[in-house]
Amino acid sequence: MKIHPQVLEKEGKKEFVVLSYEEFLAIKEALEDLEDLKDLGEAKAEAGTDATVKLSDVRGELLSD
Repeated sequence: MKIHPQVLEKEGKKEFVVLSYEEFLAIKEALEDLEDLKDLGEAKAEAGTDATVKLSDVRGELLSD
């Protein structure tokens, strides 16, 4: 991802950054993906060595009812 920020200064100090809307959305999506990965990692850590069930087995059970 490439971004092209415009830095605005106030009294000689960097104060604000302006991005295009498309760049803002790309950064927002990347941050949301990162949060999802963090949540997934935490869920996996909590599950530890709990038994798992294959998705195909769950589908089979749900569709057989």
